[in-house]
Amino acid sequence: MGQIDAKLQQLGITLPEPAAPVANYVGYVTTGNLVFVSGQVPFKNGKLEFIGKVGGELTPEQGAEAARWCAINILAQVKAACGGNLDRVKRCVKLGGFVNAVPDFKDHPKVINGASDLIVEVLGDKGRHARFALGAGSLPANTAVEIDAVFEIE
Repeated sequence: MGQIDAKLQQLGITLPEPAAPVANYVGYVTTGNLVFVSGQVPFKNGKLEFIGKVGGELTPEQGAEAARWCAINILAQVKAACGGNLDRVKRCVKLGGFVNAVPDFKDHPKVINGASDLIVEVLGDKGRHARFALGAGSLPANTAVEIDAVFEIE
């Protein structure tokens, strides 16, 4: 077992099978030493969770939990891109977070922290990344959050 898998186990996190694309795209693309992960939504135990607008049907804390699940799904895609060996990850380069929020919501960064915090918790300093956190008028399936990512691998 690799170091990253051991850390996931210590945190009680089991990565799911990578989510299959629902349209004409792939879950990730590797070019050179970069892995571009398509936007991931909060699938939890194989079911889409956290449906609704943050600041409306969902609290900011629920939005952050949704972002955490997006990050778990991102790591599942990266593990697939690395042939099952997450120790190949050199660093998380960037996360891009979209929050399905009511128009006057202002705490998008706090929601996306759910993903950023998990990535750093799992990868340590390799998890520190550039990021954006934006509000969206809607997201696919009315999910609360969608996050994409870029990783550098060996």
